[in-house]
Amino acid sequence: MTHPDTLPESERLRLKSVLASCPELDALTGHVRGFGKILTQLQGDQLPQWIKAVRADDPPSLHTFANGLERDLAAVTAGLTLPWSSGVVEGHVNRIKMIKRQMYGRAGFGLLRKRVP
Repeated sequence: MTHPDTLPESERLRLKSVLASCPELDALTGHVRGFGKILTQLQGDQLPQWIKAVRADDPPSLHTFANGLERDLAAVTAGLTLPWSSGVVEGHVNRIKMIKRQMYGRAGFGLLRKRVP
């Protein structure tokens, strides 16, 4: 999960030898890094090219992932391109659900409203 540039020298050499011994893993690593770049740099417009490259190399472990992306390509592209995020809202929803689960069977909405600021 660590970027290769930040690995210690011994681990970088070990990674290089593993990737050299398995071309399929090397190709898969390249695709995963390419998707990571699209994700972190909000380059959703490059997603169709990435999917074509994955299909051309035909790594079995990325088939389902690429199919899922293609099912709703417009929404995925927008999510990987636009700067807006619903992460804060999702965080609050997750926190409220956790509080509700903790109180399961003990109280109703009155107590929930007191516990949720």
